[in-house]
Amino acid sequence: MAGKRLWRHGDFRSLWAAMSVSLLGTQVSVLAFPLIALLTLHATPEAVSLLSAVEFLPSLLLGLPAGAWVDRLPRRPVLIACDVLRALAMLSVPLAHAFGALRLPQLFAVAFVIGLGTLFFDVAQMSYLPALIEEEDLADGNAKIEGSRAFAQFAGPGLGGLLVQAFSAAVAIAVNVATYVVSALFLTTIRGHGAPAEHIEKVSLHGEIAEGLRFVFGHPLVRPLALCAGAADLAFAAVLALQVPFGVDTLHLRSAAVGLVLAVGSVGGLLGAVITARAAQLLGTGRALLAGVALFTLGAVLIPVSGNGIVFGAGLFVVYVGVVLFNVLQTTVCQTVTPPRLLGRMNATLRFISWGAVPVGASVGGVLVAPLGLRGVMWVAAGVCALSILPLLFSELPSLKDQDPSPEPEPVGPASVGPASVGTAARPEGAA
Repeated sequence: MAGKRLWRHGDFRSLWAAMSVSLLGTQVSVLAFPLIALLTLHATPEAVSLLSAVEFLPSLLLGLPAGAWVDRLPRRPVLIACDVLRALAMLSVPLAHAFGALRLPQLFAVAFVIGLGTLFFDVAQMSYLPALIEEEDLADGNAKIEGSRAFAQFAGPGLGGLLVQAFSAAVAIAVNVATYVVSALFLTTIRGHGAPAEHIEKVSLHGEIAEGLRFVFGHPLVRPLALCAGAADLAFAAVLALQVPFGVDTLHLRSAAVGLVLAVGSVGGLLGAVITARAAQLLGTGRALLAGVALFTLGAVLIPVSGNGIVFGAGLFVVYVGVVLFNVLQTTVCQTVTPPRLLGRMNATLRFISWGAVPVGASVGGVLVAPLGLRGVMWVAAGVCALSILPLLFSELPSLKDQDPSPEPEPVGPASVGPASVGTAARPEGAA
């Protein structure tokens, strides 16, 4: 079986272990980073919100060039460099705290550097995996990585809370530093370097970015997946930004109950990772993608109709099942249809669309709270989720039977990008 075969694959085990450790440490800091701003530096809630938004700035400013740069470089050194960069940036926080020199501008600078490192790491990892494992194992590999992400989202904040309570936020952040170091060590054990394919013709950075954009928006399978993920991420950005206020202010839940509800939702991501392969076998890849969208839309509808924490938690659970099911299959299809030399630009363009939607969706959701109320905003998000299925329905995807559609290869040059050569791949944080 593919699952057992991958566990015997040394390079995949190392990449998966690096990703798992890094994701867990990042989720520990999801709680610890804002807490050190609130409790140590007495930052305002607005400043803490802005601190979170700063992490997405690199995706908006450098998301498209990142793909072109990754396509020019061997992937493993990029991954290791990103881990080292993030470890050094995060290490500066507990060090400054120990000497009484920590200030809010430093946290903003660290947040930007972490976002920059995460952008390059994510694009390089998604471009590296197809070079390490066989095409028929891609869906299982992506499912294992998404399972680690879901577990980290479930366990990381709780672990972070325990570390902050038992020690301090600075200690919790130091644990995140250690996870980046361990991740880099795992990456050094990978033997496949994942060097990029040689370019047939040397073109400018702008030309390479344009080539990636033309590929994503010109491909009959990648384009609808990108549009669907972008719309879903726009909706889920509002949900994620307002889920805690919704639980506290609308459902009148205690803080511990809200934490439990969010944990239950994350468990849905674990289930989604487990069932993805079976769903694709039973339904075919195209219909399984539609099922993923239908599930996260159903979950999004359950949220505004909920009157208690049980229904709220059930809604988030169903959302995460659908999101992970969609993400794994989307990523696998996109990886498979994309020529190796365009993988970095394809992944970066999808991340630019998805992560670029996060600050927009969160901001619009916040603006709509006054006229619509929290429940009304959740209804709007559910409506956008429902509409996100349209690009898939009006495409070739519903008839896709497996992860290898094997489209007819066409020449891919700097001036014209058609359907990819053979080969085929996607992500909450939102859905992308």
